[in-house]
Amino acid sequence: MTATTKETTLPVTPPLAQPEVTLLDSSSVHRRLTIKPAMCGHNTLFVSQLGDWTWDTVTAVCGTDVFNARNEAGAPTYLAFYYFHIRATPRVHLRRFTFGDRLTVDSTVFGFGSESVLTLHRIALGGDDPGRPVDPVEFFDAPRDDCMYVQNFNRWITRGRDGGNRNLVRSSPADFTHEHLPALPERYSPRHVYQRARAAGTFHDATGPGWRAGVEDFELTYPIDITRDINGVGLIYYAAYFSVVDWALLRLWRHLGRDDRTFLARVVVDHKMCYLGNAQLDSVLRIRMKTWENRDDPTEEVVNVLIEDQETTAVLAVSTLTLRHEDRA
Repeated sequence: MTATTKETTLPVTPPLAQPEVTLLDSSSVHRRLTIKPAMCGHNTLFVSQLGDWTWDTVTAVCGTDVFNARNEAGAPTYLAFYYFHIRATPRVHLRRFTFGDRLTVDSTVFGFGSESVLTLHRIALGGDDPGRPVDPVEFFDAPRDDCMYVQNFNRWITRGRDGGNRNLVRSSPADFTHEHLPALPERYSPRHVYQRARAAGTFHDATGPGWRAGVEDFELTYPIDITRDINGVGLIYYAAYFSVVDWALLRLWRHLGRDDRTFLARVVVDHKMCYLGNAQLDSVLRIRMKTWENRDDPTEEVVNVLIEDQETTAVLAVSTLTLRHEDRA
């Protein structure tokens, strides 16, 4: 007697799309990837991905493992985010991305000496863009309206002798290689932008024509949430600041009588964030907000968010958003 084996035909499904990473040259990386649930929805999720791509790119082109970097003394050193700039359009912005979207991401690293590094990203929908380095002229002067652009300026830091989060000092990895990186033209240096923001408490030129003051002073307090705001080495996670800004913006939104539907439908076309310090895990943040309205277009608004340590009064972050939303009239 012979046993008969019944064959079962299973439906054929395409394999999960994995990130495809290509080294373009000694300072640039090209990625093709698919948006998955952990990468979209809340703005902080995609911002986290952007930061990971920065660390991955610097690892690929600068000869050091950013995720396990150590200084000459053997202490851990971190490629901390100091300035974060997102340039978007109504076509391609943070809340546009959803499950299954295919993206191409080109990333180019620029040299700023042994203690800092700048990375530019170009994010295109569709997954068909050929890989090519990010040209600063394109980024700053001639951006495509079918792409989102991101600028990250990072500094190498380590904890001071007290081991806390408030006393962070500059410290580069022993094997960090940067001499081969291209130089960013001086007119595009982020230092010109974030130094003015540090002095004024905003990236927005309030004296510029076409804008009128909106909300003059809206203040909130935010206790650090150790269940969501802390990264793997006990520092306040850089992307958590984006979440805190959104948390504050939602409360301002409701204060102005706007509903949650319009909040979710908002389009942030420009978002600048300068990080000036970190905080202890039990810190309470004081958040001060003000807005400006476009005189000719009531759907365009600038929102400024100043984040301070309530105990020390030290400014931890300056954040300015330009957004579009439904006309309130």
